[in-house]
Amino acid sequence: MSSDARKIIHIDCDCFYASVEMRDEPAWRDIPLAVGGAADRRGVIATCNYLARKFGVRSAMSTYKAMQLCPHLKVVPPDFARYRAASMQIRDIFADFTDKIEPLSLDEAYLDVTGIDLCKGSATLMAQAIRTRIEQEVGITASAGIGPNKLLAKIASDWNKPNGQFVIRPEEVGEFIRTLPVAKLWGVGKVTAERLHQLGATTCADLQAWPLTTLIDRFGKFGHQLYEQCRGIDKRQVAPHERRKSLSVEYTYDQDLPDEASCLEKLPALYADWQKRMQRSATELPHKAFVKIKYADFTQTTMECVCDAPDMAVFSRLLKQALPRRQLAVRLLGIGARFADHEPVMQGEQLRLWEDD
Repeated sequence: MSSDARKIIHIDCDCFYASVEMRDEPAWRDIPLAVGGAADRRGVIATCNYLARKFGVRSAMSTYKAMQLCPHLKVVPPDFARYRAASMQIRDIFADFTDKIEPLSLDEAYLDVTGIDLCKGSATLMAQAIRTRIEQEVGITASAGIGPNKLLAKIASDWNKPNGQFVIRPEEVGEFIRTLPVAKLWGVGKVTAERLHQLGATTCADLQAWPLTTLIDRFGKFGHQLYEQCRGIDKRQVAPHERRKSLSVEYTYDQDLPDEASCLEKLPALYADWQKRMQRSATELPHKAFVKIKYADFTQTTMECVCDAPDMAVFSRLLKQALPRRQLAVRLLGIGARFADHEPVMQGEQLRLWEDD
């Protein structure tokens, strides 16, 4: 492969939010634990420990359903200040091994260790050393994947979770990728995987039999990515300064908002929260402003406009324009800004509520 000279490590902390909670409250280590909102307030599970997962509890599941699956589940609210502090400790550990670090979230990152002489130049030994230091210095565990590109490293990091690692060497890519389920490929979610299965492709070997033209005809531009991914090809570089495309806040309300007036009443609090985040982490100028609405039946819509200085009046106007699209009560409101491609790089990353581990 053309990428076999690269050595990429993907580090993914194990049930990160829950791990931080168990670290700080040892009594919680041996019970089903989840981080999320309260069941009686339309709460959602952000993540849970592995004991809870044995009962079927998963991230993005409603807390109400999680409590039905596991009645003795302990649910605690998220504490992002502590999670960010742990993340910064982990980031400092990464920096002792390479300066080519691409964070994906507070608990997950790619590291390019190509040409690094530490640990005898072995990416496998470096990954082991990083995981050991995270456990000793931060008090939680992490899993790692090592491969010749980002796609394979990320797939590998999930192979021996929790608290394990897996390596895919360049000479092993061909054999490994052929038996890999298509659902493991980047960008293939539940809907796309089901569509591929219906078309007769369950493994990458099945997909390799399809010509590029067929994949593009069926999946558009994503077809070209599928063509390369099912062969283990990924030319993306580890990007230490990956720019943020947007910054937004949203809130799901305990009771549906019945009309325009009640929605407008919630706007100042959303705007204040959004302003704080912009002041704390944004160095770019907005290019567009947008509002997001999720109705009582879970359908949603967005409305946006070109705007370099969004204020309450702009968001209010967008909200009034978008609301009439459905004559329904509203369960969620969000506001935010998108940034222009030519603007300077954004520093920091947006907090992600749900974990995908």
